[in-house]
Amino acid sequence: MRFILLATVAATMLTALGTMSPAAAGRYCLQGRGWGYPGNCQFATYGQCMATASGTNASCGINPRYAFARQRRWQRY
Repeated sequence: MRFILLATVAATMLTALGTMSPAAAGRYCLQGRGWGYPGNCQFATYGQCMATASGTNASCGINPRYAFARQRRWQRY
């Protein structure tokens, strides 16, 4: 019984670690004085981010984690 529980917990943790990626946070970040840097990075599209920023003193930018993750993937060593 203990082995089954341990195996289930281990499988769940491995699955969770495998699905975490910089892009999972979202491609675009809401940035402004109240958000800091990189900001609120939960937006999949630029339009979603701009709709949220509408009427505030905030803007949208690409998520640096997403941008640099893509850049590193194509570099040759």
